[in-house]
Amino acid sequence: MLHAPNAAPPSVVHLLCVEARADDAARIARALHGAESLRQYELQRVGDEDALLAALHPRIDVVLCDFKLPEVSPYRVLDLLRARGWHIPVVVLTHAIGEEAAVHVLRYGAKDYVTKDRLATLPQVIDRVLAERRQQREQEHMAAELESALRRLKGVSARLVASQERERDLISRELHDELGQALAGMMMHLHAARLSPAAENARRHTDTALDMAQGAIDRLKALSFSLRPAQLDLLGLAATVETAVSQAAEPAGLHVEFSTRGQEPPALAANASAAVRLVQEAVENVVRHARAATVHVRLRFRPDGRLVVIVADDGIGFDKERLLQSGAQRHLGLRDMIERTELGGGRLQIRTAPGRGVTLRAVL
Repeated sequence: MLHAPNAAPPSVVHLLCVEARADDAARIARALHGAESLRQYELQRVGDEDALLAALHPRIDVVLCDFKLPEVSPYRVLDLLRARGWHIPVVVLTHAIGEEAAVHVLRYGAKDYVTKDRLATLPQVIDRVLAERRQQREQEHMAAELESALRRLKGVSARLVASQERERDLISRELHDELGQALAGMMMHLHAARLSPAAENARRHTDTALDMAQGAIDRLKALSFSLRPAQLDLLGLAATVETAVSQAAEPAGLHVEFSTRGQEPPALAANASAAVRLVQEAVENVVRHARAATVHVRLRFRPDGRLVVIVADDGIGFDKERLLQSGAQRHLGLRDMIERTELGGGRLQIRTAPGRGVTLRAVL
């Protein structure tokens, strides 16, 4: 192993040198040994294609290849690397090379060339080639992440549109099936009351119509609350969340422990409706799936304007990874909650395990 003195801690560069002449390989080693570098150079020499094939490995950082080696050329080295799908940079070494030949080998894929009378520059060339390779990897990684994010965004957008359509369908059915039917029934009983010759029958039809009207009003309030609670503007976020939690939990006999921390801002935050809906859905999931006795709901108003929402239950929990990989309806609900939170600029974490309850933490 060749290394520069006072290198602490040095990085190791694995070099494969395709060079038939042992004396030239020794000169290359001396040039690397004399370099003022914090790197260590591990140099392995091969002289023919069989040895090259045996030595090629993805951990090789740079291939140094003599331009006029009779057994194997830089073009052959580049072809072998491409056939394996390995993006290992190749630096050509030569005693002399014409401009046309240099341009051709660089266009074919070599990263640089160094004449053997200027081997002192080889460490700098290797450093630059490795820096370019590192930058290329970072760009490829960023491009892959961007492509993945774009695919995910398209999926989120499609699911968001589908979710909006489901909500519209739900509202349409609520209006038609429940409120529409209630109004039609009220009309029938009111007509019957007006046409009834007996006062007792008329009163009974009127009372029934009034009961149906009250039921329709209650259902309309619930529907309005699910879209955007009017209490938000009147009572603020904390009181509205507490009301939403009670409405979801109490009919199921679920005990609620509600608390807040920090000062609720006087101006209603843009994420207020999202917070109410998130808590409402989380508690409804507890009621439907958790078999829990108690649910804890905590709101924390941070000085930076962000809101922390925590919903924790003492239920049966679940295997999060298994559920998220499945196509279960509960998985779709969790994914919708996560994606809606992220679309609003927040983040949502779920901590759970079978038999250990579920803790949902969102920062909005």
